[in-house]
Amino acid sequence: MASTEPLRAAMIDAAARQLAASPDHDIATRTVCEAVGVTQPVLYRLFGDKRGLLDAVADHGYERYAERKAAQEKNGDPVADLRAGWDGHMVFAEENPALYALMFAPRPWSRSTARERVFDLLVTTLRRCAAAGALAVEPRTAARLILAANVGVALDHLGRPDRFADPALSHRMRDAVFAQVLTTPSSPGDAGGSPVHVAALRLRTELDSAGTTALEPAETALLSRWLERIAPPDAP
Repeated sequence: MASTEPLRAAMIDAAARQLAASPDHDIATRTVCEAVGVTQPVLYRLFGDKRGLLDAVADHGYERYAERKAAQEKNGDPVADLRAGWDGHMVFAEENPALYALMFAPRPWSRSTARERVFDLLVTTLRRCAAAGALAVEPRTAARLILAANVGVALDHLGRPDRFADPALSHRMRDAVFAQVLTTPSSPGDAGGSPVHVAALRLRTELDSAGTTALEPAETALLSRWLERIAPPDAP
């Protein structure tokens, strides 16, 4: 039996193009099928229903988002990459408003993994920040704060561009959130960014990502427990 992937990809592309051109950010399954030259039962067989097709379009949007992020030049400074990532997120939203809304606006019935996968990309960058001693909170906690703020600003900008046209508003939100999750070794700030806390968080991050052969599994588990006591996963 021939692979259905080319047909599936063609239908996703047709739906994405229709979504981008639609004034109400919606698609018609009949129009999608006509664009590809298939009947609607084919759509139901490949995607289940319209919701399944929209989820597939959203997940394809993640691939485009990830390609943009991968192409972003890294200069060796994870904090600079984090700031550039925020701005790149805003640009992606502005260039793909309907697709962005599909990926990030709440849809209770959605099974798309796009937002979770974008979250994981952000965690990867934040782990680099932690390894450099620049993160004051656990990477996943920082990612939840940053992504919620980034998405909120982007959706507000798309919904009311007249109120959110000034990029300075996005940068003020970015800087306010980053001030809560980032730190520097020379300016430890409050207790959440103390040198001991930052060092423990940095070592926890390295152990989680790279592990170690210097310790037995039980010893590694005990060390991880001690580090969590110093830098709890959900510390503010």
